[in-house]
Amino acid sequence: MSLATFVQGSSNPAADPTAADAACRALAGSHYENFDVVGILVPKDLRAHLARLYAFCRHTDDLGDEGGASVEERLDALTAWSEDLERCWGGQPEHPYLVALAHSVRELELPREPFFRLVEANRMDQRKTSYDTFADLRYYCRHSADPVGEMVLHSVGAATPETIALSDSICTGLQLANFWQDVRVDRDKGRRYIPQEDLARFGVSESDLASPIASDAFRRLVEFEVERARQLLLAGTPLVKLAPGGVRPALGGFVRGGLAILDRIEKQRYDVLARRPEVSRLAKVGIAVRTLAAQAIGGW
Repeated sequence: MSLATFVQGSSNPAADPTAADAACRALAGSHYENFDVVGILVPKDLRAHLARLYAFCRHTDDLGDEGGASVEERLDALTAWSEDLERCWGGQPEHPYLVALAHSVRELELPREPFFRLVEANRMDQRKTSYDTFADLRYYCRHSADPVGEMVLHSVGAATPETIALSDSICTGLQLANFWQDVRVDRDKGRRYIPQEDLARFGVSESDLASPIASDAFRRLVEFEVERARQLLLAGTPLVKLAPGGVRPALGGFVRGGLAILDRIEKQRYDVLARRPEVSRLAKVGIAVRTLAAQAIGGW
């Protein structure tokens, strides 16, 4: 029986709140993203809440990207997930990740809108695999990336129009950095996040994207996209000083992590087709150390 089939009143221990939190922590520690390193920069009293948020976000994305499922099956799974998610604001969720999340929703009085916006992003993934304009891509990021920052801001009681706008800039910048890091991976999945208008602007064709080695035109295109992502990340850095002291190191770590990905792409001379640019574990630890050092002297 899968975790998703557990129902209220089940005797299975995975539906127990303690076991549910353990499941969230296990998922948060099993993926390669920044969570593992940033976790050491997060105050202990927030780690459980952030692990629950991470598990929700990760599982939502997994439902929308289940390789062996049909589009209809993914949409059905997202609908069932959305219905169970609704119970976090009135009722008893069935899935262990949501059992855990419901405690944070009620304790921290989290709003529902960002959570459902992220679910909608994964519905969008079923209907759309490429984007015509950067405005179209930003709209997608508004659903797929920005809600994560908003959830965190609400969790620490720091959500204002100003902080949300800065968070959106960081989250979209991070999303774009991951897109440019994974051009080849996404291509092999039948997805293209580089806007068609940018392909045309730099004279890059679909066949160029299928090449194992980047053309000069493609490199110029990726350089343009990297700089765009970098400017968004840097534009959001004032958030680090506006946020509560306990989460400033983590926010700084996320920004530095995104910038490190972009720097890695630059060091590869913008060829993301020959190999995937990666930030090493040692480099991630260095990011954490530099972030803590910067915080100690009042930087970000």
